[in-house]
Amino acid sequence: MTVTIFRNRLRPDATEAYAELIPKIAELAKQQPGFLSMKTFTAADGERVTIVEFESDESIVAWRENGEHKIAQGRGRTEFYSEYSTQTCEVIRESRFP
Repeated sequence: MTVTIFRNRLRPDATEAYAELIPKIAELAKQQPGFLSMKTFTAADGERVTIVEFESDESIVAWRENGEHKIAQGRGRTEFYSEYSTQTCEVIRESRFP
């Protein structure tokens, strides 16, 4: 499994367009081959963290290169985010309870 951690902060002037775009992009991600899960959390200081799990690095690369996603990425840089970072990691160990 491969995990991408997307950390970001929204610009103060992020518009309704962002609120409309995000559910569409999330649904598009869920339709991608190899998609496993996606969750977003917002910290008290306003930082947002999205954790996305895919079956493999190849499936994450395919998602990154998806045409509609690339358009959304560009809009994120120009319209929505004041800053962001991504980290892509290979899961080397996993445990669960129960």
